[in-house]
Amino acid sequence: MPKFELLVMSALVLAAVSACDSAKSPDKVESSVAAAQAKAASEVADAQRSAAKDVDAAQDKMNGQGVELSNTNAKATYDVAIAKAEGDHKVASAKCDALAGDAQKSCRDVSDAEYELAKSRAKATLDAQKR
Repeated sequence: MPKFELLVMSALVLAAVSACDSAKSPDKVESSVAAAQAKAASEVADAQRSAAKDVDAAQDKMNGQGVELSNTNAKATYDVAIAKAEGDHKVASAKCDALAGDAQKSCRDVSDAEYELAKSRAKATLDAQKR
C-alpha cells in the first residue's frame, strides 16, 4: 500500500476515533442549552394549560363529585411535574455536551439519575393524592 494511502487512512481513523465523546464548542453547547431550556419551558406551559383544562372540565362535571376533581387535580399536577422533569433532563443533557469522555458520561449518569428521581417523586405524589 502506498505511503500516501496509508497516511490518509490513518488520518481518517484518527479523526473518527477522536470524535467519539468529544466536547462540543462552547457556542454550540450554549445554543443547545438555550434551545433545550426554551423547549422545556414551552412543554411545561403546555402541560399547565392542559392540566388547567382538565381541572376545569372536572369542575364542570363535578356536581358534588369531589373525588373526581381531586383525582383530576392530582393527575394534572403529576403531568406538570413530569413535563418539568423532562425539560430539566434535556437541559442537563445539553450541558453535558460541553464535557468529554468520562466527565461527559458521569454528567449524563447524574442527569439520568436526577430525572428518574423526579419521575419517582411525581408518581409518589400522585399516588398519595389520589383517592
